[in-house]
Amino acid sequence: MIMIFFKQKLPPTHNGYILTQYGLSGKVFSYKINILEQLYFIVLRTERLMAYTIGLDYGTNSVRCLVVNVLDGSEVGTAVYEYESGQAGILLDPADHNVARQNPDDYLKGLEVTIKEALAQTKQADSSFDSANVVGIGVDTTGSTPIPVDTEGTPLAMKPEFKDNLNAYVWLWKDHTSYAEAAEITELAQKEYPEYLDKCGGIYSSEWFFSKILNCLRTAPEVFDAAYTWVEHADWVTSVLTGTEHPEAMKRCRCAAGHKAFFNTVWGGYPAKDFLVKLDPKLGALRDTLPDNTYTVEDAAGGLSETWASKLGLKAGIPVAMGAFDCHLGAIGSGVGSGTMVKVMGTSTCDLMVSDASIPLQDIPGVCGIVDGSVLPGFFGIEAGQSAVGDIFNWFVNYIQPGGHKDGLHQILTEKAAKLQPGQSGLLALDWNNGNRTILVDQRLTGLLLGQTLHTKPEEIYRALVEATAFGALTIINRIEGYGVKVNEVVNCGGIAEKNPVVMQIYADILGREMKVSRSAQTCALGSAIAAAVVAGSTAGGYDDFASAQAAMTGVKEVVYKPNHENNAVYMNLYKLYKQLHDGFGVPGTKVKMTNVMKDLLEIKESSRG
Repeated sequence: MIMIFFKQKLPPTHNGYILTQYGLSGKVFSYKINILEQLYFIVLRTERLMAYTIGLDYGTNSVRCLVVNVLDGSEVGTAVYEYESGQAGILLDPADHNVARQNPDDYLKGLEVTIKEALAQTKQADSSFDSANVVGIGVDTTGSTPIPVDTEGTPLAMKPEFKDNLNAYVWLWKDHTSYAEAAEITELAQKEYPEYLDKCGGIYSSEWFFSKILNCLRTAPEVFDAAYTWVEHADWVTSVLTGTEHPEAMKRCRCAAGHKAFFNTVWGGYPAKDFLVKLDPKLGALRDTLPDNTYTVEDAAGGLSETWASKLGLKAGIPVAMGAFDCHLGAIGSGVGSGTMVKVMGTSTCDLMVSDASIPLQDIPGVCGIVDGSVLPGFFGIEAGQSAVGDIFNWFVNYIQPGGHKDGLHQILTEKAAKLQPGQSGLLALDWNNGNRTILVDQRLTGLLLGQTLHTKPEEIYRALVEATAFGALTIINRIEGYGVKVNEVVNCGGIAEKNPVVMQIYADILGREMKVSRSAQTCALGSAIAAAVVAGSTAGGYDDFASAQAAMTGVKEVVYKPNHENNAVYMNLYKLYKQLHDGFGVPGTKVKMTNVMKDLLEIKESSRG
């Protein structure tokens, strides 16, 4: 440990903490310095100066690796591997638009390629870097993304006899083939185990674990019968790294099990066997392969195996943190805490909050679960989100191709849309192009665009689609706050938040809140690296708790998108119309008047144009 004492005249505006920089051994680091009677001191743990962790972020189309300096969260090396199989990494079925599968071989290749490249990049940038100083690995993935595996934990897709069977591959989160099974699970639970639904928002989704497995059982029994069990992508990758692929040795993560598979310690873990038997006896038999315990990201899945240590050039035995979903670790990488909503904005959007687990919390209908420890230990994790956000913008640009296919069309439309005033287009859309995740939990809902005339322009449609996703985000916040969880701050992360200030300003105006942006452009990978630093512990150069790790390794950008209150007033009038459409088309049994909507849109349009 090094202690540096020095005196410095205190500027009159400074109080409590000051951020400054100091050189040490030719390197520059940033620290918070406690001010006490104008005597400043820095306490540096020398082991942290050279400690690094690796964060792996498995997204929908690629895997990213991040090498992070544990001391301050600086990102010193990165690499991306685009999945090679299918269309942008997704295996599709032209006969069924609901199908979305992936190849587990892509996961393994991406694992090796990105870690090696990121380590090499780090070494190139800093010749003193030594991979022996990597003290841990963390992993996040999409979910629910279950994989059928055999008795050794090998994915069936890797076996020759299933090479050409799409059902034996990974069932990606956005696979919605099991919408009927999800409805059946919901109906049975409502009758016999309503407590299961209370903790997952009231409706079981086709995006989730058991609905996908039940669909496979019925549509591809040869795959179901060949599988010993099913494992989440997040659990399979960590088991591969630690050599614990055998289902009996594999640890399952609380995040996936709690939010997508009805796991709760209140009723003894996964759902009761007799409940699953009533859906199908074979599904009941599957329950015997699921453990009674799950683990949070403060736990280690195990130590890095000799095999993978040799492949990657890392030390064997370093801890690999339990896996979790990308959005949950993205929340950690964005500094989530009580009162903070983190919006992970990408192809879809995931909204995460935490609430002190020592304080009772109401069940919230329509969210994707309230799970103890799913984000941070000691807190309930509250998950919500939208099934498509960036995907909707991509649909309009890549499929509709207004004006023809051209490079930079997103940017062109964004610039034109930015010149429009709220309500000027006369358009209103529903953001359900990939179904509704929250608060309706209905993947059979579809998108809608209302208010078109013969003069409607592409940029007007583009802006209306952006506004629709923001209206959907506001609906989620209103639902969460309506059940006693106050949203005091919104921190955004992901590609949209990072790259599109126009979208962020529209969100600020519609939500009526400041939109902050996480300092890191790779918050999911950073969150995984933070988990790795925690499981490594302070004795190895990491941290003993998430609060300390987040304080040192996370932050927000200086730019903050502030709401324009005049725009917000217009948008609140549009939101009333959005809610009419939302409830009229989305809430069963609701009788909502619709005859005013088109004419009200025209009035708002005419008013906005002066």
